[in-house]
Amino acid sequence: MEEINFSPVLTARNFGINSIKLDNISIQDTLKEFKNIRIEKNNAIVDKDNSNKKLTYGIDEKFEENIYKNANSKLRIKTGNNDQIKIIYDFDDENLQLISNIEIIANSNADVIIEYKSNTDKPCLHNGIIRTIANENANIRITVVNLLNNLSDNFESIENELYDNSNVEYTIVDFGGKNSVSNYYTNIIGNNSDNVLKTIYLGAKDELKDLNYIVELRGKKSNVDIDVQGALKDNSKKNFKGTIDFKQGCKKSKGNENEYCMLLSNEAKAIALPMLLCTEHEVEGNHSTASGKVDKSALFYLMSRGISYTEAIKLIVKARFNKIIDAIKDENVKDEILEEIDKILN
Repeated sequence: MEEINFSPVLTARNFGINSIKLDNISIQDTLKEFKNIRIEKNNAIVDKDNSNKKLTYGIDEKFEENIYKNANSKLRIKTGNNDQIKIIYDFDDENLQLISNIEIIANSNADVIIEYKSNTDKPCLHNGIIRTIANENANIRITVVNLLNNLSDNFESIENELYDNSNVEYTIVDFGGKNSVSNYYTNIIGNNSDNVLKTIYLGAKDELKDLNYIVELRGKKSNVDIDVQGALKDNSKKNFKGTIDFKQGCKKSKGNENEYCMLLSNEAKAIALPMLLCTEHEVEGNHSTASGKVDKSALFYLMSRGISYTEAIKLIVKARFNKIIDAIKDENVKDEILEEIDKILN
């Protein structure tokens, strides 16, 4: 049994959220090249040489070491001005295991989309790192979409460095995988820098979502905004750990985190641990987390107009997710996300 994805500050064990324990997780040491990769770009420079710099947090040292030694997909992306980059990993019967290492060096304005998609009914495995360096005045939007099948395992460690006047906006769509474990860490080093993180997740059957989000603010007048919206049905489970840490030197900085989980069955389970840490004066931090069942009045309103229970649930979930989905620029990706919501909630 592997115990992974530890919270940066441990709480009482009986809360059951400090880490996650998983059985029967096996990551092979020797893999053939993952060939089903589609890369769409305009001015960006993409090559296969990237950094093996140790992660500050990450899911687990064993998972990290496996990536550095055995990655079967390595990409370094150097963005140009107004770049649009799309990377699609298509899993099929010949490409079932992906160990990925992606490094993004942002120097100006850019938009990056990374998708993981299953075109097979077999179990798939993804273990990956996405590291972003946002240099001075860079402005980058990154969207990560997990649409793996419900037999798969997905492990993703994301790390960002932000320098003066930079902006990193992340959108994470986490719908796929029997187990989907993510560790997101941002180090806001520069002054007047912003990190926005928006996540939507869906769980069904006995799926597990484990989200561990950590942001450390060091630059003056820096900001972070975390917004997480999810829904769980059947026996699925979600753990959310959100930590905003105001370090010395980050005067006049702001941090906000909000997480809401909609429970679509009596068996679904949601646990949340929002944390604010502070060693600096003149900062502002806010956090909130909640879970609850579908609004009965909204459900009654829709069904009284001839809409079935299932279709009404879909509409309510989409309405909750709509603000985050609408921020994605790629219309094809939006359509795929909406189709996946329909599929999961049928």
